[in-house]
Amino acid sequence: MIKYSVVIVDDHTLLSQAIAGMVNTFDKFKVLYTCKNGQELIDKFSNSPKNIPDVVLMDINMPIMNGIETTEWITNNHPAVDVMALSVEDADATVLKMLKVGAIGYLLKDTEKSVLEHALIEVAENGFFHTKNVTNLLMQSISGNGKNSITFKERELTFMKLACTELTYKEIADKMCLSPKTIDGYRDVLFTKLNVKNRVGLVMYAIKNKIYTL
Repeated sequence: MIKYSVVIVDDHTLLSQAIAGMVNTFDKFKVLYTCKNGQELIDKFSNSPKNIPDVVLMDINMPIMNGIETTEWITNNHPAVDVMALSVEDADATVLKMLKVGAIGYLLKDTEKSVLEHALIEVAENGFFHTKNVTNLLMQSISGNGKNSITFKERELTFMKLACTELTYKEIADKMCLSPKTIDGYRDVLFTKLNVKNRVGLVMYAIKNKIYTL
């Protein structure tokens, strides 16, 4: 079985170790290492490509370099790495800041073990995870001129609708009878058109503008 690699960034050592132990019990995941702050993570990334994981579980409040700054750095320098916030912070402004700099999910630290495992699977395999509360918050915050102000090709609309489902990008490519590389092209074009950084932003735009209905 293929296992997804995970790195945990949290300045509380005992908690970080506990989360690592929990994640290592999940069938599809293994923890590569833990870091105490964002700068330590950047140093690890710079030292070796083997240190770059599939998913980063990111705390928010940390010394030296916090979670928001670190997530933005990862988004800009390693966009293939998925970042999911795991924090005690539940303020709307903090959640939105994390999502806007590139986090593709947000969980509180008091979440159930089963929810964390499900969230990691969604992030690793489908590219995003969001709770109902986060979805509602994004819907309230996303600004846009409406779908009529942007012109979409028919296949872009088809891709956008399929991206709102649980299908992986590879499965979307199969369903549309296109190569994964072509699908990546549609994704990148839409990210640019809509000024979003990840699949969460794409989904929220589609829902807000009634391109996709729940």
